[in-house]
Amino acid sequence: MAENRASAYGEGVPCWVDAQLSDVEAGKRFYGELFGWTFEVAFGSSVLARLGGEPVASLGPKADGRLPTVWTVYFATPDARALTRRIAAAGGQVVMAPTSLEDLGTAVLAADPDGAVFGLWQPGTHPGFGRRREPNTFVWAELYTRDTAAANTFYGDLFHDALFGADTEPDFGRADVSEVFPPEMPPHFVTHFRVTDLDGAVGAVQRLGGRVQVPPFETSYGRVAVVTDNQGASFAVLQR
Repeated sequence: MAENRASAYGEGVPCWVDAQLSDVEAGKRFYGELFGWTFEVAFGSSVLARLGGEPVASLGPKADGRLPTVWTVYFATPDARALTRRIAAAGGQVVMAPTSLEDLGTAVLAADPDGAVFGLWQPGTHPGFGRRREPNTFVWAELYTRDTAAANTFYGDLFHDALFGADTEPDFGRADVSEVFPPEMPPHFVTHFRVTDLDGAVGAVQRLGGRVQVPPFETSYGRVAVVTDNQGASFAVLQR
């Protein structure tokens, strides 16, 4: 387990995910049944999801009902303000300026030049995932974009060591949005959770009130299905 614990994440490594939902209690029921997560109060009205006692994700209420119901992936950084300035200088946009969540850490929401939204996390007492890459935990973030070359340049300049370092096992990829989604789908990240039985997980999603957005397909990193929960938040389940 030692290699999975979030004692330290290098800059640019996905270190946390959260879902912004209309109904957090309904989210707890859905993900608790699907992944076996348990929940506790975290920050404000948000809840922390745990698996085997370790933090794996969080669910929070949408601040505005007009906002999308989404999963967001957060990339680690030791200096959120400095990285935010670099994002703006590289043509990205700041959606939410660096915001301190008491002693837990500092969060940022940003968008790349193509419009895909992602988060940054500068840890305080909360370093990030306690478990990852295991069944029922985060395993991969895939960016679906209209210009993979431009995305490689943007994220490569920001997170070179995390994406291309020889000693780092990658958990972030890029693909053309039209490979999986309709051409009119806007660029976006898809959070992937690992499962041991993809077809069983897809069936469970449907039984719990979710739906299949993209049926199972093969990728270079495993067999994947893109689904939505019972409130419309998209995510993927991945069997390796």
